[in-house]
Amino acid sequence: MALGLAAKKEIVAEVSEVASRALSVAVAEYRGMEVADLTDLRVKAREQGVYLKVIRNTLAKRALADSKFADLESALTGPLIYGFSIDAPGGAARLFKDFGKTNDKLNVTALSIGSGLLGPEKLDAVASLPTRDEALARLLATFKAPVGKFVQTINEVPGKFVRVLAAIKDEK
Repeated sequence: MALGLAAKKEIVAEVSEVASRALSVAVAEYRGMEVADLTDLRVKAREQGVYLKVIRNTLAKRALADSKFADLESALTGPLIYGFSIDAPGGAARLFKDFGKTNDKLNVTALSIGSGLLGPEKLDAVASLPTRDEALARLLATFKAPVGKFVQTINEVPGKFVRVLAAIKDEK
């Protein structure tokens, strides 16, 4: 079905807005996939906070032209599905990687984390990027020892302060 100019502009505006908020994007060819498989992929995407869209490549090029993902333009050929990671930088890559384990028709063709075009061989690296909560947990783990000493010192200070005050009081 042919899209009118207004519908095309609406799609470009929607994808541009999503791209401006996204942390990364993964692009995969879905040729030969069953409708039920695509529906399953969309359900999993919603659960994981990934914006998934099948869009014409010419419209995608226009939508991504002024975004940090403009470098994807050369990789946009064939029937593609776009996954934008909104909550975690590795979300879309992780979704496509996990889904690709059970469906060999989904083939990742390109990735971008806003710092250049990445090929499909980087899928594992991007998919392993931590979520926000994982990154915070790792950061707090590095502070564990210093924070522990700090808490111990804070707990000891009132006791030391009371002993000092008692000693001053006794001297009077």
